[in-house]
Amino acid sequence: MIDMSACKNVLVLGSTGSIGEQALDVARRHPDAVRICGLVAGTRTRELLAQAREFGVAHVAVGDAQAADTEAGRELKRHAADAHGFFGAGDEAGIRLIEESGCDVVVNALVGARGLRASYETLVSGKQLALANKESLVVGGDVIMPLAHRLDASYPHWGEAASFAPAGALVPIDSEHGAIFQCLLGERMDELDRLWVTASGGPFRGKSLDDLASVTAADALAHPTWNMGPKITIDSSTLMNKGLEVIEAHHLFGAPYDRIEVVVQPQSAIHSMVEFADGSVKAHLGATDMRIPIQFALSYPERWETPVARLDFRTLGTLEFGAPDTSVFKCLALAYEAGRAGGTLPAAMNAANEVAVAAFLAGACSWLDIAGCVDAVMSAHETHPATSIEQLLEVDGRARDAARAYLSNR
Repeated sequence: MIDMSACKNVLVLGSTGSIGEQALDVARRHPDAVRICGLVAGTRTRELLAQAREFGVAHVAVGDAQAADTEAGRELKRHAADAHGFFGAGDEAGIRLIEESGCDVVVNALVGARGLRASYETLVSGKQLALANKESLVVGGDVIMPLAHRLDASYPHWGEAASFAPAGALVPIDSEHGAIFQCLLGERMDELDRLWVTASGGPFRGKSLDDLASVTAADALAHPTWNMGPKITIDSSTLMNKGLEVIEAHHLFGAPYDRIEVVVQPQSAIHSMVEFADGSVKAHLGATDMRIPIQFALSYPERWETPVARLDFRTLGTLEFGAPDTSVFKCLALAYEAGRAGGTLPAAMNAANEVAVAAFLAGACSWLDIAGCVDAVMSAHETHPATSIEQLLEVDGRARDAARAYLSNR
């Protein structure tokens, strides 16, 4: 049983990425409340070594076995040995750290469907999951959420989570879901009317299909308000990121899809909203700084001081709202379609999107091909109920093969 009043031992998966680095900054500022006990990165061994030394972390893993065999990787292995810790390479090594590191909390900031297994193993082992990897729920929400609810039932009651949402076993890090989570504290499902998931609109807001026919990866990576990794930034440009968040919100908060709306809010000052049966709306506002939701996931049910800039309503100016154009940003409509169908279709959709985004970043397909690839793979997929992690990983693999075949024939 986790003592939530004590200093939390935190394992960070994806520690050298944007979310991971900001999670470490939270720990840096609250050393009496957060102790980093394990770090996992993909390829950036030199940065991982610097993190391990700064935070005195003995347990480390590198997802890419080739990166582990570099000079920095070998130095990282010596560091772990000198500290009598664990060092491993490959996907299984990161999973093993969930037990080896002695963590209470796992920050899952891995990118893509590879984060699914880590989320599953975290909850199976009775650890608290601070979730930034939205694909865990997009692909495996039918498997992950029952684990979270069962784990919640074994905790003493703490905090005032909504009766239908995770009470602490799983706390979302995404700014949108962290906002909804906070707006729902103490509320009841039978009084919920709609969830409003906000979107900045990305770098191509207001563009037509003709405008987008020849955009480059550099164009798509120029996000107007958020500083994120390349995959999530491309997803933001297609609005697939918002589609993934809709599916994630469905699983996290139990809301049907016809009660989850996406609204474009270009200033990114409103991180999401909840509307209730009487017409009242709760909105979560704040600076565009991911350390706020990351810290709340680690501090919940408490709030700690942060160094982030405060939102000054006197200078904020106008707040704009608009509807997303799904005739241009087709990925959002495809995500709704996959979510409503449920079962294994979201896994196939997500896999196709990951393959297409990687191809676009490599210059191997156009921006418009991303939605085309996802549509083609979804249309060919035979949907079944989602029953296990193993089944979903098989679906993921087959869908990736189908996506590569589609793109190779373009």
